Amino acid sequence: MTTIVDGKAIAEDLYKELEQRRAGIARQLKLGIVVVGVDPVIESFVSIKIRSAARLRIDMPRVDLDGGAGTEDVITAVRDLAAQVDGLILQLPLPKTVDTNAALSAIPDDKDVDAISTANPDHIVEAPVALAVVEILRRAGVEPKGKKALVVGAGRLVGAPTAKLLKKLGANVSMFTLEEGSIDDLKEADIVVSGAGNPGFIKPEHLKKGVALIDAGASEQSGKVVGDCDPACATIASVFTPVPGGVGPIAVAMIFKNLFHLVDLVEHVGR
Repeated sequence: MTTIVDGKAIAEDLYKELEQRRAGIARQLKLGIVVVGVDPVIESFVSIKIRSAARLRIDMPRVDLDGGAGTEDVITAVRDLAAQVDGLILQLPLPKTVDTNAALSAIPDDKDVDAISTANPDHIVEAPVALAVVEILRRAGVEPKGKKALVVGAGRLVGAPTAKLLKKLGANVSMFTLEEGSIDDLKEADIVVSGAGNPGFIKPEHLKKGVALIDAGASEQSGKVVGDCDPACATIASVFTPVPGGVGPIAVAMIFKNLFHLVDLVEHVGR
């Protein structure tokens, strides 16, 4: 029997825990966000974060830059806002006019809620999507240690950090990208995590019966948000995350879990 993951329900559990943590912090918290350009899809993601921040009584100061902004413009905005907040998000993707690596390197380690800064590979917290994947596996009773895990895509938000965390938890991890590996490799995997952003390209015939299938590859297609996995994959998988409503809500909650962790560390050092 397939477990269809209810990401909204898991996120709700996490928010209840976060509300208790928030109640123990007397001062106002601030999570800053820098947004470059205007994009309806990006704006929908930002709006979800803003609503979650409001629920947790966290201010979310926002800096919007024109779509033609250059690298130095973004770096300056990141540094200026970082000095005023407890955590910071640089919303991706950035326009081609911006050197993404250089811009991300401007995020201080102790403000990096997305664990995405390129200045230091040893981040203080884990990436929110990677944490969401591990939370899903934990709740489904899937132990990564000793399992064959295949991560589809090597992006900075999903693939790379998820592979890193699964390795840390003892999984035997391999990666499949357009440049490396074969889709046939999916047949051998006990756990598949996809963040390729390629709508519906993973089919049931590519998978082993009973695989834990985590789809984090949200894309827009015909005005709808869809995942990397054909919904029919749910007939093969033991664990399946729908898109939308699977990984996404949990990953957003993990941003705020990371924020509280960074705040705790900073205040502990300051004592």
